[in-house]
Amino acid sequence: MNKFFAFQWHILDDCDQRCNHCYIFQQEKELHTMNYEEMEIVLDNCLDMCSKTNRIPYFSITGGDPILHPNFWELLEKFNDLNINFSLMGNPFHLTDEVCIKLHNLGCRQYQMSIDGLRKTHDWFRKPGSFDLTFKKIRALKNAGIKSSIMTTVSKKNISQIPWIIDEVVRNKVDGFSFARYCPNGGDIKDLIAPMEYKNLLEKVWVKFNDYKFTKTIFTLKDHLWTLFLHEKGLFEIPQNLRKNVIYGGCNCGNSHLTILPTGDVYACRRMESKVGNALTDDIYDVFVNNLDEYRKFDQFEKCSKCELLRFCRGCPAVSYAYNGDMYSPDPQCWKAIY
Repeated sequence: MNKFFAFQWHILDDCDQRCNHCYIFQQEKELHTMNYEEMEIVLDNCLDMCSKTNRIPYFSITGGDPILHPNFWELLEKFNDLNINFSLMGNPFHLTDEVCIKLHNLGCRQYQMSIDGLRKTHDWFRKPGSFDLTFKKIRALKNAGIKSSIMTTVSKKNISQIPWIIDEVVRNKVDGFSFARYCPNGGDIKDLIAPMEYKNLLEKVWVKFNDYKFTKTIFTLKDHLWTLFLHEKGLFEIPQNLRKNVIYGGCNCGNSHLTILPTGDVYACRRMESKVGNALTDDIYDVFVNNLDEYRKFDQFEKCSKCELLRFCRGCPAVSYAYNGDMYSPDPQCWKAIY
């Protein structure tokens, strides 16, 4: 049981970009913005849940682009007054030097942006000019005392560029880097990465991470298949004397994470269809305790339940859901699951 509980809070849908792989804009929908009174209800609900479970709340505030919210600064002032830990996930477009200083003064310690390829590929995914602007704003964040983080979504279209992205991240002195796999909407398998192709990527990236281990960039092994990769290399050993029925690692779905959308809808995981309640009408404590059983049936993982790494890995259930319609089906990029 992690002492922290993470809330990924989407306070609005609106955004400056219409990224080709964004789950918000993959289908036409009404764009929602949570008003300030609703945000106060949600915040109180989350804090009450953490108090009852003896957890420390951590909020990742995002959207859309959270800075576009009309009550963005008011919300951050509330977080600062309550001394609540939070970070932001957004775009580079509104990060002036003055904005970055204000963010730091209100308690923001990390700002995450995305790089999804080298310049041409990234600007195709997101918005012309955003590649160069993102790295430019890294400097503005650092000058203000805010840690910068780059997140990459790996797909068939950019998998060959990931090692080069790491070079760019280090060259621009980004504080943190991680990547996750693309979750297609509607089982679009034409861009499916083959298991051994993905393992080969991890091999190349592992070499890069070691080449840059003495730099100031911290590399987070976000994808849970890293556990399998390191286990096979003898770099991860299963601890002895494990407690029964305890999950020690892997996906936090159902354990220490919830996503809240601008409508108030609560999802076990934003990357798959997993609505479990609504933070404006339901008690989040009750939602967490009573509504997440469908996401905690670890013995139902078709392949993972037979693997010695069940309690540490489980791949990405959202990717499994995206391609197979079932989060408990084998992870389509797990090279062990194909045997």
